[in-house]
Amino acid sequence: MSSSPRKILIIRHGALGDIFQAFGPFEAIRSTFPEAHISLLTASPYASLARKTPWFNHVFIDDRPSWGNIHHIRYIQRILRDVDMVFDLQNSHRTTHYFRLAPPNLIWSGQHPKATLPHHNPHVRHMHTLMRQKDQLRAAGITLPPRTIPSFLIEEGPKLPSPYIVLVPGAAAHRPGKQWPASYFARLAHQINQWGLCPVIVGDSTQNDIAHSICSQAPASKNLTGQTDIPALAGLLHRAALAIGNDTGPMHIAATMNCPTLTLFSHESDPRRCAPQALQAHYSRTLSGQPLSTLSPARVISLLHEWGLPLIKERLSRLSS
Repeated sequence: MSSSPRKILIIRHGALGDIFQAFGPFEAIRSTFPEAHISLLTASPYASLARKTPWFNHVFIDDRPSWGNIHHIRYIQRILRDVDMVFDLQNSHRTTHYFRLAPPNLIWSGQHPKATLPHHNPHVRHMHTLMRQKDQLRAAGITLPPRTIPSFLIEEGPKLPSPYIVLVPGAAAHRPGKQWPASYFARLAHQINQWGLCPVIVGDSTQNDIAHSICSQAPASKNLTGQTDIPALAGLLHRAALAIGNDTGPMHIAATMNCPTLTLFSHESDPRRCAPQALQAHYSRTLSGQPLSTLSPARVISLLHEWGLPLIKERLSRLSS
């Protein structure tokens, strides 16, 4: 580049966990180009969160309609014609088409073979998301700083009076194989209560039925499903002793907020590529079952006895200091 770009577009549509895993790249791009006007192109569920961050001057909405929507194609073309540089952190089939809509002189970082700043690592599809993004920015001449807790989120959400563990029993509706049985979560919630901690259930409003099922079997649980927006959930997780749940977005929020995580994986996803990773390596663990129902509550509770309880004691001491 002969000069620093004046206008930069970052493309990251989602899902929720992907957005939080991109916080490091967002911060690094802003730090590298402090005077640039930086925009994010993302899906509408994440727009309000993006506007709350310190990294973007503007947020464009892209809910990815069909390619027959000519108005949307023109909308994307207008956005691309008004920027000097693009960081494609999505690297999807759709953004490959966006590259074709871009003017020929646009500086482009991404996996497209004709990108100005190409990310051509042959192992890219086997890399963890955090490592892949780090590798892409390195190819563009940007070094990611060490990950830090996003300070603009730590005071968000409800302040609960007693120590608690967050349970994340839901998952995407079209991925039922990624859900550990509600009855297993109920047994876990009962054990958490026996340890003197409050089990707090989170998720969106579509997961109320799961939460009610758990609470009917473990009445000491606190149901917050549908009661926290994304920033509030981040703050709640930042103050939690631990988060336990399925491979879904809130577990990545927990890891980003440096809350210890125990994530339960089925055969539908590979923890080597997408497991939540807290800022401290020993804070994140995974367990797998194929199918997930074969992962017994006893096995989860055993790991919590061995790894979780000492960590919880250490963490509660830090949170109270």
